[in-house]
Amino acid sequence: MKRVSKSLGALGLVGCAVLSSQIAVADDSGWIGGLSVGQSKARIDDPQIIGQLQGAGYATTSLNDVNRDTAFKIFGGYQFNQYFALEGGYFDLGKFGYSAITSPTGGLNGSIQIKGLNVDAVGILPFEGNFSVFGRLGLNYAQSRDNFNSTGGVFTSESNANANSVNLKAGVGAQYNFIDSVALRGEWERYRINDAVGARGDVDLLSIGLVVMFGKEKPAPAPIIIIKEVPRAEVPQVAKAPPVMIIVPLKVKTQQYCSILDLQFEIKQDDIQREMKEKLSVVGTFMKKYPDTTAVIEGHTDDVGTEDFNLKLSQQRAESVVSYLMDSFKIASSRLTAVGYGMSRPIAENTTSEGRRANRRIDAVIACATDVEGLKVAPARLTMAMEMEFDALKDDIDPKYYDELAKVANLMKASPSITATVEGHAGSKAGDKHVSPEAALAISQRRAQNVVNYMVDKLNVPRSRLSTAQFGQVRRVAYGTSLEGQQENRRVNIIFNYNSN
Repeated sequence: MKRVSKSLGALGLVGCAVLSSQIAVADDSGWIGGLSVGQSKARIDDPQIIGQLQGAGYATTSLNDVNRDTAFKIFGGYQFNQYFALEGGYFDLGKFGYSAITSPTGGLNGSIQIKGLNVDAVGILPFEGNFSVFGRLGLNYAQSRDNFNSTGGVFTSESNANANSVNLKAGVGAQYNFIDSVALRGEWERYRINDAVGARGDVDLLSIGLVVMFGKEKPAPAPIIIIKEVPRAEVPQVAKAPPVMIIVPLKVKTQQYCSILDLQFEIKQDDIQREMKEKLSVVGTFMKKYPDTTAVIEGHTDDVGTEDFNLKLSQQRAESVVSYLMDSFKIASSRLTAVGYGMSRPIAENTTSEGRRANRRIDAVIACATDVEGLKVAPARLTMAMEMEFDALKDDIDPKYYDELAKVANLMKASPSITATVEGHAGSKAGDKHVSPEAALAISQRRAQNVVNYMVDKLNVPRSRLSTAQFGQVRRVAYGTSLEGQQENRRVNIIFNYNSN
């Protein structure tokens, strides 16, 4: 007599979600693991069961299927970047079966239990707001355990049978990242399965799971001193002007700007305040030391007043600074250019008095000098900086900066009084993905700490002379609407603090 078999039917899929950090970073790569629980569904081939019973001389009077069960899977893997990951794990799809009543009097019951291992390649499509969709394609190694029992005149030649098989599996799904390291995914997967009596079919699994990213070590905090800078908006209220920042870039950078000077003005005024002249004296001395440098003096205003008035006022402010540098330091007019931008380039909101004060400013962008090792400090107080840029959501140091870091180390060794503060910065976007303020603050700290660790471990700079400060997104130098602007915001500034005593 023919044996009665069942085949399992089509099922849906929700795939694996790959964790992408915000990154920002957070980071786009790392180990992942998690657990998913859901419902599996098999299609019981009732016509085949009825046909086999009929061929054996039995008419089926009733047939009941059990085609759903609770299922789960435990998974782990590695995400290589924001678009691709490999994932594998263990799955238990549950137990399915049927119960048939026949005439002449008899019955046949069958069941199958399925579990096994899988490995998948996962393609990911990230969207804004920490949301992504994905698809998967892979292999499953499944163990099927069949059980049959009959009553009355129905006969089955085998009551128990096992089968192991390798088949394809596929899936799709979606994922939402709550924080850098934890995400929720929903997925639908289809497993191709062989049973123990020669039939093939599909089992679908619809599940919800928790995904965790791990394995990326964060640098341990070092015993360092955090140097707190005075916010730009508070400059007019302090007794002494803060240090001037002169950014000395690397030869590998394509930018031609190396020094930024901020001077703030009172409302509708273009005269230079007394405390601002100390800053200009440093800039004047710097330009005299490097006679090939040129400077663009940029004037800016808040949004109080008409556009034409503010454009004219900003030009007057820039020209007053140019005149002061020419008269006081004998800088040739051919090396100085005044440009007024009016209210078109705000760096803060004009809705508050502090924001408007920050927007009433002068930016002096000075062409670079690269011999940082040989620079001698002549005037008052001076702060210089070397700027390093990073890839999106990354905190590792690009090898192209190693030579320049060695120059920094040589400068500090030659001048034992010099200390340095490594400032970490991050942007609000990485490509089309938004980066949360919390994630940006964390990655800016890791960037700064990695630079400190490199200078201590590889270049033998005493850790006591190095400190870190993280600023996240609060000191963006570009809007981040273009990839170039985003790159400018992902940076580390190494600030050299000279002791003027």
